[in-house]
Amino acid sequence: AMKTLTIVRHAKSSWKDPSLKDRDRPLNGRGERDAPEMGRRIAQAGIRPSLIISSPAKRAWTTAKIIAREISYPQEFLQREDDLYLASVDGILDVLVAQDTRFNSIMLFGHNPGMTDFVNYLVPGLTDNLPTCGVVSYSFNRDDWSLYERPEGQLDFHDYPKKQRDQGQ
Repeated sequence: AMKTLTIVRHAKSSWKDPSLKDRDRPLNGRGERDAPEMGRRIAQAGIRPSLIISSPAKRAWTTAKIIAREISYPQEFLQREDDLYLASVDGILDVLVAQDTRFNSIMLFGHNPGMTDFVNYLVPGLTDNLPTCGVVSYSFNRDDWSLYERPEGQLDFHDYPKKQRDQGQ
């Protein structure tokens, strides 16, 4: 069956309050603007996840909630996954393999450097940095979510808040 995996790095977060634990840092103003904008672009691209899983860190969870709203994904189905907090590629693969094979489209929200490393695992050489609120969607033909061997597939979507500007559009 065709499976789609969409990777989202959390939107830009605030360092204003140095007393906050890393997990508790909120989005900053730009993050709060970027997240709904990227949600609209994801919706326009026709990406419809059957499951959304997020790191529990406030900056990732808030990004997931905002984007879920923009793509009409029910908030009560959002899942927190502790193992996505600052996860490496191996950690992300371990989270994925545990998911029900009946889900054909999964969206993950997490952190750098793991998110950049993971999109380069799927699409070698794709980017030296997945920016905040950057999104990569990749589809491949598999019956399960065991991606320890890189699945042959195609890059469907690669976007981030400043992309139009970077390309001079």
